[in-house]
Amino acid sequence: MGNRLTHLDESGRPLMVDVSAKPETERVAAACGRVRMDRASFDLVRAGAGAKGDVARIAELAGIMAAKRTGELIPLCHPLPLTAVSVRVEPDPDLPGLTVSAEARTTGRTGVEMEALTAVAIACLTVYDMLKAGDRAMTIERIELTSKAGGASGDWRRDE
Repeated sequence: MGNRLTHLDESGRPLMVDVSAKPETERVAAACGRVRMDRASFDLVRAGAGAKGDVARIAELAGIMAAKRTGELIPLCHPLPLTAVSVRVEPDPDLPGLTVSAEARTTGRTGVEMEALTAVAIACLTVYDMLKAGDRAMTIERIELTSKAGGASGDWRRDE
């Protein structure tokens, strides 16, 4: 792939990459992140007793909704017909906090990495929004792509 920035033309102007010559293939990407919080907030989430409702389930829904709108949120990102999106928000007592994972799928000419990352980011932000009244010191950490498959660049997996 090299070091060329594909979203800039030769003169440095923004460019939506032309993918019309690429073949349609099945593509999948996964991402993860986490929200670290104080123990009292963690206990509320785990009990499903958040003042605004079930924090984890609402964050999962927000992540799915966000993945579907990635092309509207990121200026040079192609709008994609997603075939599946899943988001999981799980308690992690060791943080304490929540881990968030997402997977996005499509059959198309470009990958779904941005959709998976957007799902995780918005799910994490939703957790923060729902719990901020009790813990403004929460941190959103390590939003990262964990794997991608399909397309000309082939498969990739993050080595831990």
